[in-house]
Amino acid sequence: MSDPAPEFVVDFPTLGYLWADWIEAHCPIPDGFHRGEPYVMSDWQLWCTLNHGRLKPTAPWVPLNPVKGPAFHYRRSQVIAPQKTGKGPWSAAMAAESALGPDLFAGWACGGETYNCETYSCGCGFVYEYEPGEPMGMPWPTPLVQMLATSEDQVDNMWRPLMAMVKGGPLSERIRPGEEFMRIGDDGRIDKVTSSANTRLGNPTTSAFQDETGIYTRSNGMTKVARTMRRGVAGMGGRVIETSNAWDPAEMSVAQETFESKSTDIFRFYREPPAELKYANKRDRRKIHEYVYEGSWWVDLDSIEGEAAELMQTDPAEAERFYGNRRVRGLGTWLPEGLWEKAYAGTDLAA
Repeated sequence: MSDPAPEFVVDFPTLGYLWADWIEAHCPIPDGFHRGEPYVMSDWQLWCTLNHGRLKPTAPWVPLNPVKGPAFHYRRSQVIAPQKTGKGPWSAAMAAESALGPDLFAGWACGGETYNCETYSCGCGFVYEYEPGEPMGMPWPTPLVQMLATSEDQVDNMWRPLMAMVKGGPLSERIRPGEEFMRIGDDGRIDKVTSSANTRLGNPTTSAFQDETGIYTRSNGMTKVARTMRRGVAGMGGRVIETSNAWDPAEMSVAQETFESKSTDIFRFYREPPAELKYANKRDRRKIHEYVYEGSWWVDLDSIEGEAAELMQTDPAEAERFYGNRRVRGLGTWLPEGLWEKAYAGTDLAA
């Protein structure tokens, strides 16, 4: 497991280190030249994992009635990052952990305690020794994990790497993969959910992963689907992770609603490039790419520049959103960016 970069300071209790080690032991890299090697998180992935696993220092341990979602500092998490930074594989690894790993808080260690996979019928040999005062974890007894996207192709961004992780590692002993759902033992499942197959939303979901929430809108019905899923997860004491590219501010997407929410129990990860850098300028664009893709060592910035430069010719706003990680309005919006705010600056209407 890698350490987070110096910009990331971990001064809080978290199950994230346990999760990252569990993932490294159970989830192989799903594709590419390093396929089959242990999945080791990059700095930004580990930072998001540590924060999603952040616990309240006062979280109580009640053995016969364990505290689930409310034990954590954040009720849900949002990750906004450009294309090919590894959001899909990270979501897949986190989904595997939430399905079979030590996803729930199980008290505070005194020292010498361990998390042993053998206790939970896994023969991989993974053992994690807790430090004194460290939070301990345990799996859900009957997990139901759901992975949501607007279409089959979109949800496959998470589903395909999850399938590869299951088939290529020790999880194959406990998960029976399929094209529409994966069976976990006799009582657990991981489900695909799309806008056209949302009948599973009433199920008792323990964890949910919502991909590309920047294109979930009221007009395509996905705002309602996402909210319904979140309510179901909350009812089970579970939690939700949503990932997306930067969104078009003219569309009022779920990603925008989450990012602009005044709720303080949402973790948000978003590397917004410095405002003085202009995406239309090639030199600035390179600096922007270096900034937003930092830590994603597998990304070839020359290839990203080629795609971005070509897309700039026909849809510069889309290029800046997808590759520059900036929230800019797309073609066809009825007002230029910032015009309304500038016109009413200093008045109540500007708020």
